[in-house]
Amino acid sequence: MKSTGVVRQLDTLGRIVLPIELRRTMDIGVKDMLEIFVEGDEIVLKKYHPSCIFCADAQDVVPYKGKLICQKCLNELRGNPD
Repeated sequence: MKSTGVVRQLDTLGRIVLPIELRRTMDIGVKDMLEIFVEGDEIVLKKYHPSCIFCADAQDVVPYKGKLICQKCLNELRGNPD
């Protein structure tokens, strides 16, 4: 993992501010969603990209019965394997 040399303090609500330089580098905009992972004793933030619940493809994802599914998997569920 690459260190940025940036240290931030949590506020009273447990929030931190990501520096603008880091947000620009990682293409994180205002209101973008971030995923939070725990790896051992580390907290990892990752820009959220919605993907299909079956194949994890992020292209042509549509909501179907409350879940995100790519068009290919949706066609397979409907019996159209094309």
